[in-house]
Amino acid sequence: MSINTYQTEVAKRFTIYNSLFLDLPFSDIHRTGTLLPILSSKCHEGFEKDKTPKEIIQGFFDEMMAQNSDQDKHDLLFRMVQYVERQVVLFDSIEDAAFEKIHDLKGKGSVAALIARAGNDGKREALIEKLKTFSVRLTLTAHPTQFYPGSVLGIITDLETAIRNNDLGNIDLLLQQLGKTAFINKEKPSPLDEAVSLIWFLVNVFYQSIPDILIRLLRSLDVPLHEWDNPGLLKVGFWPGGDRDGNPFVTHDITVKVAERLQKWILRCYYRDVRKLRRRLTFKNVEPVMIKVENGLFSSLFENQGYYNSKEELLADLMEARQGLIDLHDGLFLDQLDEFILKVKIFGFHFAYMDVRQDSRKHDGLWDELIEVKSGKPELDKYHDLSEEEKVKYLLEIEGLPDQSELKDEFHQEMMKSFDAVKTVQQSNGEEGLHRYIISNCQSVLHILEVFQLSKLRFGKEIENLPLDIVPLFETIDDLAAAPDIMRQLYENEHYRKHLKNRKSKQSIMLGFSDGTKDGGYIRANWSILRAKEELTKVSREYDVSVVFFDGRGGPPARGGGNMNNFYASLGEKVENAEIQVTIQGQTISANYGKQVSCTYNLEQLLCAGLENELYPSSDKNLSEEQRKLIDKMAETSYQFYKDFKNHPKFVPYLEHVTPLKFFGQVNIGSRPLKRGKDSGLKFEDLRAIPFVGSWAQMKQNIPGFFGVGAALSKLKDEGDFEEAKKLYKDSLFFRSLLGNSMQSLAKSFYKATAYLKDNDDYAEFWKLMFEEYQRSIDMLLDVSGMDTLLQDNLTSKESIAIREKIVLPVITIQQYAIQSMLESGKEDRNLQMLILRTMFAIINAARNAA
Repeated sequence: MSINTYQTEVAKRFTIYNSLFLDLPFSDIHRTGTLLPILSSKCHEGFEKDKTPKEIIQGFFDEMMAQNSDQDKHDLLFRMVQYVERQVVLFDSIEDAAFEKIHDLKGKGSVAALIARAGNDGKREALIEKLKTFSVRLTLTAHPTQFYPGSVLGIITDLETAIRNNDLGNIDLLLQQLGKTAFINKEKPSPLDEAVSLIWFLVNVFYQSIPDILIRLLRSLDVPLHEWDNPGLLKVGFWPGGDRDGNPFVTHDITVKVAERLQKWILRCYYRDVRKLRRRLTFKNVEPVMIKVENGLFSSLFENQGYYNSKEELLADLMEARQGLIDLHDGLFLDQLDEFILKVKIFGFHFAYMDVRQDSRKHDGLWDELIEVKSGKPELDKYHDLSEEEKVKYLLEIEGLPDQSELKDEFHQEMMKSFDAVKTVQQSNGEEGLHRYIISNCQSVLHILEVFQLSKLRFGKEIENLPLDIVPLFETIDDLAAAPDIMRQLYENEHYRKHLKNRKSKQSIMLGFSDGTKDGGYIRANWSILRAKEELTKVSREYDVSVVFFDGRGGPPARGGGNMNNFYASLGEKVENAEIQVTIQGQTISANYGKQVSCTYNLEQLLCAGLENELYPSSDKNLSEEQRKLIDKMAETSYQFYKDFKNHPKFVPYLEHVTPLKFFGQVNIGSRPLKRGKDSGLKFEDLRAIPFVGSWAQMKQNIPGFFGVGAALSKLKDEGDFEEAKKLYKDSLFFRSLLGNSMQSLAKSFYKATAYLKDNDDYAEFWKLMFEEYQRSIDMLLDVSGMDTLLQDNLTSKESIAIREKIVLPVITIQQYAIQSMLESGKEDRNLQMLILRTMFAIINAARNAA
């Protein structure tokens, strides 16, 4: 797509529709809307002249509001922030409305393009074979990066439709509604609230998009829908209600309630479809069956009488109707019935696949209390003195657990009940409803077998084969390095090996990008994860285990986001590729999967990236030994550089006292606390990745997305290896994707906004260190890629970022004005704090994937 199309469809439309704000019938809106462009140009000019945010805002006040009180000035800043927030919503809606014009829906990475290419290359049969076992699982998480409340998301959806139809009257009305709708949740959402808000996407987007892709794919390949037996080719995972890691508000009761909601909503979707379908299927021997189906769903939904207890029962009736159509009515409307049957196969009675997740340290604590209650304190002391191998043996020989009521720690009682919740969900929603237990911060084979033994004993001896997958999550650099050895020990364990055999010899392993980057810096984290995948693949193949990697990614490049499709397309033959599994959260859900058109496009891109990787192995996906050595060298340099930065005496004080980190706990966007642990002081290791990355994004410094890249490339240059790096950029898709996503982080940075810190007594040296690496990274990336400007190879993305940054510049200036004022006065000011809190929403929302 040409940049001209983007200018016409998005940039110019924004200019036109933006003017409608000035005519909205609200008090002061005309004044705010008239003064905002003046402030915006003052910000732009001021930063060009190296003015500080305080000088820019004070200069604006002196020129435009000399006679006004301090309260008037403060109120205007608040109104300007609110105004910009609504401009961001308008821009989002315009960009969404132009989606199919600025993306090639049938181009590279689409199902249509892949089928055409496979057909031309004689790989059609190979594609069909791969589709029979392949799977993409997109897991929606409740991680708090979505700053829009549900009411605003609804307006965005309607606004996009009105813009698509050029319906000026409706656009005007919706902008009025937007003007009067609050952008902030008054209270923190509960885990159930989070689940309900994400179920909206399941009902309104995924329920349509997933079957649509599958139906087009199968029909294009001449595969009959009713014969298809891999309905899990595309599926949705679901973390709200099951993710207990660091969230005390997620209880066993919440897990069951969320599962009930998921089932209710999928049955509603089926009921709606069946009513439409029944209007067509009015034939003898078919209509009575469809009436039975409709009534059965009705009684399950509205009379709380579960006529259907499983998807198999529902499918049995639908297949009876199908047979009637074929035998008696020449297959009339068979296509429509087959499409509905496929939906039931895809979504079952579970709608989405829930997971339970808990921190390994919590399992350590639970086992300590269980052993003490069962055998006394001396026995616990003896257990603590055992080696890890002996502890494993000890735990696996335990034949029964004390009753949960005997435990003094209420949290431990709750953990025991979470296993009962898994059983309850499986009974009602089927095993697909919840069949994985993820262990975060997993550091040993003991951590995995603690959960394995707990679940076995909790499920009871009467259940011969444990219907639960135990999934370790490796996150830090050290844990990723240790992972292959841990899994080797696990595969050697006879008890676990027997369990794996019952689970079709399939082992899922989760790898965390967010904490990896926080721990080891950008290049080292990404490289460590790729190498861990290669080694884990090798170990798993040795033991005849089919390994599935589940990537814990966030929205921005700093958390494994950015252009994910390129990463999945770049994995070589050394990485197992039976499935793609990835977390999606916050704004990334609404930005990339919030509408059917964008959801379909992005799902196809992921699906095709995985399929092409297998069908079209090529040299730019497999790294040679020389290329590996070069990346190794870069990873080591950047890691040391990042580690020194992280150990800087001002690193934690800067996060705590300069950035808006402390305000993340007050924004009421998620149910989880700001950090793990209850200590009052800020400890780096307890800090969650989202507020950590989000704080750098607020400051427009984006440290986790690039820091160390410039230092690593610069060292290669000094040592005469830079030509090799240029060649690597040209030849390796992995390396190009890695550096390309880093460019995105740099394009969203704006160091002029915080340049006042270079004169701050406490933080001058620290700021200069960041700024130097920012400049060096840009210079080195342009040099290695041969580009003149960042994102030169993706002009629409470059233009989108530029417009968003321009819209939000006054808010960035206002936030830094408040931070600078408090730093210089040395006093906490409630008004300024509220201003900082208010600015966070617009800055995050404008970036769309900043946390």
